[in-house]
Amino acid sequence: MSSPEALFQRLSASPFRQRFHLARAEYDYFLKKGGETISAHAADFIRQRLSPAAPVNDGKQTPMRGHPVFVAQHATATCCRGCLSQWHGIPRHQEMTPAQQAWVVEVITCWLRLEMEKPAPEKKVRKNPAAPEQLNLL
Repeated sequence: MSSPEALFQRLSASPFRQRFHLARAEYDYFLKKGGETISAHAADFIRQRLSPAAPVNDGKQTPMRGHPVFVAQHATATCCRGCLSQWHGIPRHQEMTPAQQAWVVEVITCWLRLEMEKPAPEKKVRKNPAAPEQLNLL
């Protein structure tokens, strides 16, 4: 574990990791709750979902969206024990130490801070292909 900046430099070579960004809902949720609360959520998620030696549903326990921390976990390769081993050198099949958990939360928080410095994402407007005015009900 070096620094978040060094990690982000390595992650920048991964097209998969680079495709993750906060959607408007996650961005707004972060604004509403604040960085301190989101960081506390990250610590809880890591402690509950990743720190055990054999997490439940390892490799599938982190949703792709729905919370800013989930998106950040995929962007920073902190989503499962396999990614933690590959990208962060945190061994699998061992309970994570408090220092390892703190590192993961730091990386997530740093990535979220960088995302929140960007302009708010545009809200997605769903077009209803079968809007009432488009239906011929006569």
